[in-house]
Amino acid sequence: MRIPILRLKDILLTSIQVDLTDEDALQFQRDVLSRVSETEAGGVVIDITALDVVDSFMARVLNDTAYMARLLGAKVVICGMQPSVALTPIEMGRELVDVETVLNLDQGMEKIEQLIERPAGGPSPRRSGFGRAGGP
Repeated sequence: MRIPILRLKDILLTSIQVDLTDEDALQFQRDVLSRVSETEAGGVVIDITALDVVDSFMARVLNDTAYMARLLGAKVVICGMQPSVALTPIEMGRELVDVETVLNLDQGMEKIEQLIERPAGGPSPRRSGFGRAGGP
């Protein structure tokens, strides 16, 4: 099952609406990373509001996806984590490390826009990633 990934200017937006199998989760990860690379997106918002469960594997996939997207030059925000969902990864010893999280999609869009704002006099974040065409 493929999860749609929408592009809004310099931001990719995706919403996981169903529980994913392990293979679906890995396909989602590949799709997000491919789209970041293709579009040179500055940010990614992953909405998980509809998920009732985030098991340790899904938590790892989300964490790894955020890390890999950062290596490609994109910032990542995960939004919509339900309180019961937040407990599960912590109880299993699998927390999201260095991943920005917010309560809802409105806050997610606001946060990603803040994160990808171009610093005064600095290079554009989407053009400064290691190994990117058009880089420094």
